Amino acid sequence: MQFLSNETNIQFMSKRHLAAAFSIILVIASLSSLVMQGLNFGIDFTGGTMIELGYEEEANLNEIREELASGGYPDATVQNFGSIYDVLIRLPIIETQNMAELSNEVVATLQSQHETTIDVRRVEFVGPQVGEELTEQGGLAMLYALIGILIYVSLRFEYRFAIGSVVALVHDVIITLGFFSLTRIEFDLTVLAAILAIIGYSLNDTIVVFDRIRETFLRLRKGSSEEIVNAALNDTLSRTLMTSLTTLLVVVALFMFGGEVIHAFSIALLLGIVIGTYSSIYIASNTILALGVSKEDLLPPVKEDDGNINPDGSQV
Repeated sequence: MQFLSNETNIQFMSKRHLAAAFSIILVIASLSSLVMQGLNFGIDFTGGTMIELGYEEEANLNEIREELASGGYPDATVQNFGSIYDVLIRLPIIETQNMAELSNEVVATLQSQHETTIDVRRVEFVGPQVGEELTEQGGLAMLYALIGILIYVSLRFEYRFAIGSVVALVHDVIITLGFFSLTRIEFDLTVLAAILAIIGYSLNDTIVVFDRIRETFLRLRKGSSEEIVNAALNDTLSRTLMTSLTTLLVVVALFMFGGEVIHAFSIALLLGIVIGTYSSIYIASNTILALGVSKEDLLPPVKEDDGNINPDGSQV
């Protein structure tokens, strides 16, 4: 199915230096924010208590926050969970308090302000040691994914393509993390899952582009490397736009109707899809051009002549 009716001839690589400068600025800004203020980790990583409550009437989140603040829990995070009657309360670790009894005290504080019964649906406690292990394992998961991708693309294509794909993936991850650092949106396990999904999505798009670039290098006898890459990008443009737009429709629906629980997750996916599409064109392709890829690099190796074969083809 073609998204674009007419054959395009966009000179993507004519702007590759400008795109590289733009990406470098974004990466530097992201790294600076990550170094100076880090991420706003949720209790999945820092430890704390999660309490899910069910109200008989519509829950007023602002009133619940005020009740918790007056009860001695000003750092509590309150949000709807699934419906307007369900509430999710997150509390950081309180050193001077027994966390096992904390949920009972929080529920008692809220119940004293309401005549109707508050139903306790779920209580979860994450210790600081568990949170530290999740942080370490999450970072290792991304590192292992990048190493595996580097090995696969090196074997499937050529080492310049492997470097280009990893540069694009690192670019996508750093900018996404930098966005969460700058905006102070809570970074929890759902966001980590979204980043791993972004790596897979961006890699899929990059592999499709690289495959067409390789085919175009072998098909066209004339033209510079930049012209051949431009031709390949135009050939895959319809597929790239169709894939990105249909995926964005689903993620936008999640963002608008999914509720607060997956709000950060959907934001990470939205950002990742846009950046992943951009990086497949302007980062991955730009990198292989900067590394000097040419048609000769993609030609199959020439078999050495057997010394026992005569010029007429007969064997001795």
